[in-house]
Amino acid sequence: VQLQASGGGLVQAGGSLRLSCAASGRTFSSYGLGWFRQAPGKERELVATINWNGDTYYEDSVKGRFTISRDNTKTTVYLQMNSLKPEDTAVYYCAADSAGWGEVFDYWGQGTQVTVSS
Repeated sequence: VQLQASGGGLVQAGGSLRLSCAASGRTFSSYGLGWFRQAPGKERELVATINWNGDTYYEDSVKGRFTISRDNTKTTVYLQMNSLKPEDTAVYYCAADSAGWGEVFDYWGQGTQVTVSS
């Protein structure tokens, strides 16, 4: 599976961005998918996941602001980010879990930079 993330950029605090991650592979619908982020000097952290059945999980700091979704027909996973804060600044990565549950990720895309200015 190959993953290609896009949609990052520079936005002012309070603004919105939508990240996309296009995947190759005919079994996309069976994968669990996730978004992670890594800020400078910090460890990578989980942001959100969606499993094969559409169940979602969000890290506490993004609940109510970010929405993860998937379009199996387009083999793409999205991360809609609203009410962005400077602390959301990071490189965002998408990942796929071939087991489907969005728990153990074995495929990773390249990152896309998100910068939120105050």
